[in-house]
Amino acid sequence: MSTLFDISEVHLSWRPFFSRHQGLIEKCFAELDGAITPSRDLVLRVFTYPLDEVRVLIVGQDPYPGAGVADGLAFSAQADEKIPASLRNIFKEYVEDLGLAAPTSPDLSAWAERGVALLNRTLTTSPGERNAHLDTSWREFTYKVAEELAARDVVAILWGSYASELAPLFEYKITSVHPSPLSARRGFFGSKPFSRANVLLGEIGKSPIDWTL
Repeated sequence: MSTLFDISEVHLSWRPFFSRHQGLIEKCFAELDGAITPSRDLVLRVFTYPLDEVRVLIVGQDPYPGAGVADGLAFSAQADEKIPASLRNIFKEYVEDLGLAAPTSPDLSAWAERGVALLNRTLTTSPGERNAHLDTSWREFTYKVAEELAARDVVAILWGSYASELAPLFEYKITSVHPSPLSARRGFFGSKPFSRANVLLGEIGKSPIDWTL
């Protein structure tokens, strides 16, 4: 019996999905070689929150490569870390879009607890290296995750080219360039993703997200 993945790692509501795709998730882990970030116990963290409470999906690229920075949620980082560059830009847009004070911590778990799934297209990378696992099966797996969420009329916020590959799946979506310093000024700033997501939720009869951090 494989020990690559145990169903107890994910929330009860996600277990039927993982049971259907157990071979694929085990393939993802089998393809990993050497040290990874985030740590193995955090790789599937996004799936420890209830599936039936997800109303918004935010999709990024891959985890922060700095050792000990990534916490298993896209764009989020361990609370005692400095705010990474992409997240600083997300917070700038958050302030402009919502009129809220700038967050001082990179920990986005409050969003996850309120129905926002924070998913990277690849769930791991090698410490110190971006996109190290881009050619593994993670993108196939996260495509399946996106299919599941799209079927539940989740509103998708898709940042960057890898996230935008999922756009055809979603009826309700907001797309823009990635918030990284290399691209944020080419359409991320001013895109108002947070308020627009709440407008879309209202249009389909779902309650808005409390984005306050």
